[in-house]
Amino acid sequence: MTDPQPPAPQRQVPWADAVFAALAKGAAFVTLGLLAAIIAALVISAWPALSHYGLSFLTRTTWDPVQEDFGGLVMIYGTLASSFIALLIAVPVSFGIALFLTELSPAWLKRPLGTAIELLAAIPSIVYGMWGLLVFGPVLATYVQQPLQNLTAGVPYIGAFFTGPPVGIGIFSAGVILAIMIIPFIASVMRDVFEVTPPMLKESAYGLGSTTWEVVTKVVLPYTKAGVIGGIMLGLGRAIGETMAVTFVIGNFNQLDSLSVFEAANSITSALANEFAEAGEGLHQAALMYLGLVMFAITFVILSLSKWLLASLRKNEGAKS
Repeated sequence: MTDPQPPAPQRQVPWADAVFAALAKGAAFVTLGLLAAIIAALVISAWPALSHYGLSFLTRTTWDPVQEDFGGLVMIYGTLASSFIALLIAVPVSFGIALFLTELSPAWLKRPLGTAIELLAAIPSIVYGMWGLLVFGPVLATYVQQPLQNLTAGVPYIGAFFTGPPVGIGIFSAGVILAIMIIPFIASVMRDVFEVTPPMLKESAYGLGSTTWEVVTKVVLPYTKAGVIGGIMLGLGRAIGETMAVTFVIGNFNQLDSLSVFEAANSITSALANEFAEAGEGLHQAALMYLGLVMFAITFVILSLSKWLLASLRKNEGAKS
């Protein structure tokens, strides 16, 4: 006759799971509470401008603290245009860096090159700003702005994007500096997600005769698309929120005379940095807080679009399968 099985050991500390669950839930609710508190503080502080201008604040180009007449279109345009230029430059460069480090680089070069790229992220933004104003700006004016203006002079529509004094400051200069600043972030994330692709998938593709480009576009990118889009959004968030480097090189000019990328302009962050300390209580300070609320809304919209894009990609994959 066999002995009965001993009873399964019972958990001795069931309270530990309950405490852990409560702490995790508390952390989530604290995060949501902080987000709600930030939104509430922005709305309350911006309420005088919100009630006075409404949504017309987003389309007005006047910014006159003396007459207390404010509009945010110049800053919004400068923020979006410089960030778009930064992404236009940084994403292809970051993709090339990540592709080289994961697929093409010799083993002895991967670590030092990767470390050097990551060190770019450690440079303070004010150093980027001073370098952009004193070194990059004159080079841009002499070797980029003037040749482009001579080349596109008289060309309908296209020439309008390159007008303005060739002094090396403006939206394009801010976009290039932002691109240099966000390349380390996007490239590092892309490299890390490329490296988590199972080697068996890549080796199978190579065994079937695929080229490196085909392996990357048909195996690596579909497998890591969520991480790639996340890295791009991380870089975009850094570009939108950057303050000091943009303040040095964008020109801080509160008028929108043309859509030229060489014209001096302003951004939301540079306007806040330049004027918030001197803004008196009232409509001026409320207008600045309104700009902060707009920037918060821009980041929320961009995050929502990235989530929608990922959901669409997953849905298309399901339809194909």
